[in-house]
Amino acid sequence: MQVKHEENNQRFVVRLPEGEAELGYAAQGADVLNLHHTFVPDSARGQGVGDVLVSGALDYARQQGKRIIPSCPYVAAWMQKHPEHNDLVAQGSA
Repeated sequence: MQVKHEENNQRFVVRLPEGEAELGYAAQGADVLNLHHTFVPDSARGQGVGDVLVSGALDYARQQGKRIIPSCPYVAAWMQKHPEHNDLVAQGSA
């Protein structure tokens, strides 16, 4: 699965036969991404698509020197399972 970053649409996308899965965000200033929405088509759930989206978003944030706000419940739960990425969480948003 390949994650595409659509900066103009403020989302990370995985295109699947079932449709598009996405992780939407809102830029908050120049250095923070508020990861606020994750969607995976029903028929593709439970296959690791959400994991790939979050990993792709965090890889992008790390490469660009950005921090994240995990306001999406899925992203917040993912972060709890992967505390090695907590250094990316913007101060005051954990």
